[in-house]
Amino acid sequence: MRNKMIAEQNYMCGIVGIVGKEGVNQLLYDALTVLQHRGQDAAGIMTCEERRLYLRKQLGLVRDVFQARHMDNLRGNIGIGHVRYPTAGLDSSAEAQPFYVNSPYGIALAHNGNLVNNAKLKQELFSSDRRHINTESDSEVLLNVFAHELLKLGKLTISENDIFAAVSRVHQRCIGGYAVIAMIMGYGLVAFRDPHGIRPIALGRRETSQGIEYIFASESVVMDVLGFEFVRDIAPGEAMFVDTSAKLHTRQCAEDPKYSPCIFEFVYMARPDSIIDDISVYNARLRMGKRLANKLLREFPDHDIDAVIPIPDTSRTAALSLAYQLGVKYGEGFIKNRYIGRTFIMPHQQQRRNSVHHKLNPIGLEFKEKNILLVDDSIVRGTTSEQIIQMARDAGARKVYFASAAPPIRYQNVYGIDMPTTSELIAHKRTEQQVANAIGADRLIYQDLDDLIGAVRKGNPRIKQFDASCFTGEYVTNGVTDSYLTNLEKSRCDTTRKCCGNHEEVLDLHNAN
Repeated sequence: MRNKMIAEQNYMCGIVGIVGKEGVNQLLYDALTVLQHRGQDAAGIMTCEERRLYLRKQLGLVRDVFQARHMDNLRGNIGIGHVRYPTAGLDSSAEAQPFYVNSPYGIALAHNGNLVNNAKLKQELFSSDRRHINTESDSEVLLNVFAHELLKLGKLTISENDIFAAVSRVHQRCIGGYAVIAMIMGYGLVAFRDPHGIRPIALGRRETSQGIEYIFASESVVMDVLGFEFVRDIAPGEAMFVDTSAKLHTRQCAEDPKYSPCIFEFVYMARPDSIIDDISVYNARLRMGKRLANKLLREFPDHDIDAVIPIPDTSRTAALSLAYQLGVKYGEGFIKNRYIGRTFIMPHQQQRRNSVHHKLNPIGLEFKEKNILLVDDSIVRGTTSEQIIQMARDAGARKVYFASAAPPIRYQNVYGIDMPTTSELIAHKRTEQQVANAIGADRLIYQDLDDLIGAVRKGNPRIKQFDASCFTGEYVTNGVTDSYLTNLEKSRCDTTRKCCGNHEEVLDLHNAN
């Protein structure tokens, strides 16, 4: 029987929605190419024109999913788009987004995140709400919860107040991390964020000769590229509704919102040129590197490092400031094949293993007869780090030290980042020295959690708490019980065996950007 626990997870994605004055198909396409780093497995766009919906979604990169004939068919001046992160168990285009239900009104939805009470909601939808779920995605569950709450109002036509009331009920029923954009046919776009603000989403606008246009997107860089003005992030628990006449309505829809954004967005997922929750990702990573350098100087004051080399691309910013703080040469020691996807978000471990040598090639002159400090954003499984360290030695390095801009990852992320189970994490139940031995580093330096939080929070002191559960095992929402984690781990391990054939391989596999 197919394992469903993993298939029900909707992991890290990129979402966008636009209310324009002309056709939005090209804008949505361009936005998805900007968000491609957030998901390389599948892409989809749905638009609306004169109460008709047009959809194209398929497995693959944005450039491969949408051809000229598909773009011509995506008519209308309102639409939503989605790119999906590869996840074990999700191997069908039916799982690609946006999802759609015809009752009530016709609603399409794109979602980034994960619901931890998905199984309970699915049962409620079947037994009480009398709604059928056609896939294993929790995004379809979330869509049907929202649709049912609108349907319960029993109205032929609805107002923004009705939409906000339905979002309030979604917050009451759904537990987890979620950023959502939904298109309600004939009414407009609604975007909302979970009451903890775990997953990011922001609003932008621009004035054209024909009037004001609005955009919602996972990252502000989309607005920069498309020529929109970044307005602000949607607050935790808040909903924003843009009607078909481009009028914006906003309301806080959660009873007790608590700002707790995912700190791993700043470590790895987001582009450095984005601003999330008023925090520059680029500046946050510069501060990560500086604080990591200060720790290295405290613990290794007599270091013999000749050069600092980043593992491209995500760690470059932190490595640059680390090298500056150390007063050590910064070098680009690896050339990256940009046509190979991000290995951390490849769905199967063997793909990650095989892709490392295809993806990175060392420049021998940067390594020969030198003591090198390699810098990565994080260490997840460990195998990629081990392979890259060996590459550096093969290229002539005398010593290879390794630094992680993030603390040891020892726990699962359940809010939308496809972290492995704890048994797959190289730092789980291992000391730093044991991890260093496992990956073959002469020395390993991890970022301290307080330093990571300080580096990020300095950009926005109003944020008092971050979701740092993958480092601490402390989850910011209810519903993450020991039994939930145990079942998640078991189902993930079962699925991995099917994907890889040998579970023992999983224990050594690791993150590279």
